Amino acid sequence: MMKNLSQASHSDMRGLRHTNSKNIVVGVTGGIAAYKSAQLVRLLKKAGHNVHVVPTHAALKMVGKTTFEALSGNSVYVDVEEHAYDVVHVNTGQQADLVVIAPATAHTLAKLATGLADNLLTATVLVATCPIVVAPAMHTEMWNNAATQKNISVLAERGFHFVGPVEGALTGPDSGIGRMSEPEDIFHACEQLLEDMSDNRAEFKQGELPNSQVETVQRLSLRGKTVVISGGGTREPIDSVRYISNKSSGAMAVAIANAAADAGAKVELVAANIEASRLLALAPSVAVRNVTTARELATQMQDLALSADVLVMAAAVSDYRVENPSSSKIKRHSDTITLNLVKNPDILADLAHNRRRKDQIIVGFAAETGNSDASYLELGIEKARRKNADLLAINLVGDEHGFGDVDTKLTVVDRHGNVQGEFMGDKRHVARDLIVVITSLVNGE
Repeated sequence: MMKNLSQASHSDMRGLRHTNSKNIVVGVTGGIAAYKSAQLVRLLKKAGHNVHVVPTHAALKMVGKTTFEALSGNSVYVDVEEHAYDVVHVNTGQQADLVVIAPATAHTLAKLATGLADNLLTATVLVATCPIVVAPAMHTEMWNNAATQKNISVLAERGFHFVGPVEGALTGPDSGIGRMSEPEDIFHACEQLLEDMSDNRAEFKQGELPNSQVETVQRLSLRGKTVVISGGGTREPIDSVRYISNKSSGAMAVAIANAAADAGAKVELVAANIEASRLLALAPSVAVRNVTTARELATQMQDLALSADVLVMAAAVSDYRVENPSSSKIKRHSDTITLNLVKNPDILADLAHNRRRKDQIIVGFAAETGNSDASYLELGIEKARRKNADLLAINLVGDEHGFGDVDTKLTVVDRHGNVQGEFMGDKRHVARDLIVVITSLVNGE
């Protein structure tokens, strides 16, 4: 927080902790995307936060200090030596509720990974004990370089949160992975993290993180892994206007995709008829493939399984399809109609029994209600033994649980039916809990 930290200013900052406003440090490094940081500062300020911009000297060659001071309403400093009597970098790091660095160049990522403190931003980060969000921006070759990927892995293991980069236009005529995520996406990621902190009802104190953050970001990581997730509900045509389907909305799959992306994975979502409005909630880094029928879903999953480290079959797949759907609308000529149904491929069983890669982790979903002979859990455990997936998330469905915008209740079992976790709540939190179980398995814990 880069203003003169007098006693009065300290009081102002402490007062902010008792409101929804947070103390946010926006670090800006010397990438061409620095001009976008001005919009990020504006969004955070508009949301009511106390924003302090900490640019590097290279960043000020892109955007002037006056711009950041005008947008943030606070003084901007660059060097540790400025106002040394206030120990600015120490106070800044200690007072921060969140640090976001956008853009983060390959050079700054390397400094952070090695613990260098050669400017006010890197020194502040070393002091900060709050969550740190990083929005990388660089050319594709720099992003893919082994040194950069190693630095990213180190930072992810330390608990840094990454937003992007995404594919798109870069400096000059180049295009590819490495473009900084849009300010709106970074802002929403910061707001989501602040909301998570509030949900945990715990202050981030020196040397501490809420348990869920420790589990999902520090101890467990999917950095460098490819996770493929299916979601939504397949549709099997009856005629040119009608189809057989189910109530699955794809909300759970979207939540799992975001949780996997937060854990550092490269994520692909095979979306079976998921509404566009739900897909807007996806993290920008998640790639989407749209499908309609079970057979289309099977083809995509079999293709992606060749490169996936983890497969999550969360889609609700129609067990049967109409053998010969009509190419035109069927007219109502009589009181009854007969449809000849044939079995669809069992996608989960095929993927689990015929692994495409060594050490591939396969997770299935089983939507169950129970019946007069067995509980939903007993039916799910029997399915787990039959499907051969490493994990099966048994999903209690009904009017109050399961499909759509309602709470989810999951019991996660292994292929032998042993319970590995039980989770209940909104889909975002349940998805995070599921990713903890998956990453534990991936990391051999």
